[in-house]
Amino acid sequence: MKSDSQNPYFAVSNRLICAVTVAAVLFVWNSSSVQAQVSGLNPGDPAPDFSAVNHEGEKWEASDHFGEILVVFFFPAAMTGGCTDQACSFRDHYAELRELGASVVGISGDRVENLDLFRRANNLNYPLLSDSDGSIAEAFGVPVREGGTFTIEVEGEEKELTREVTTDRWTFIIDEDGNIAYVDSDVDVSVDSEVVIAAIKEMKSG
Repeated sequence: MKSDSQNPYFAVSNRLICAVTVAAVLFVWNSSSVQAQVSGLNPGDPAPDFSAVNHEGEKWEASDHFGEILVVFFFPAAMTGGCTDQACSFRDHYAELRELGASVVGISGDRVENLDLFRRANNLNYPLLSDSDGSIAEAFGVPVREGGTFTIEVEGEEKELTREVTTDRWTFIIDEDGNIAYVDSDVDVSVDSEVVIAAIKEMKSG
């Protein structure tokens, strides 16, 4: 009787297994490559030089802030629970961030009037930018999906808020040289500002 190694069916099976294994490895490698291409900017990458309309309807340019540390946080929708918690956290820690030489800007797909209401309702002390076509988010590699409309009551009055696009919640730090220094694509809204402050302190000490 022939051993398995001498059996032609065994040899064919081995070749098939090898071919399938190689194909699987190539698939995983290619999938990883694609994931790397769509996963956004990484530390060390040059930051996009972007501009947008702020909550007051005025043009805001990132280049005016290069040379200092700039915290950029993308949030899905103004006047919603998690976004309010995150925005207010940056408000409460803004003085400490300024002491560290950092400015803050929040970005969403909301219309300007939504951002103005959001800022006034929560006494936010930094600018909010309207990325109504999602182009800024895409430049940073932040996933963008369809927008939406919802109604909320503010001071006894119903307001209908429409956003053109909805971005995922990502936070970036841009260093004084205009490069990405920090990326968080899995943001915890309750501690985002504190994590950012810790990261800036580490940047300065390193």
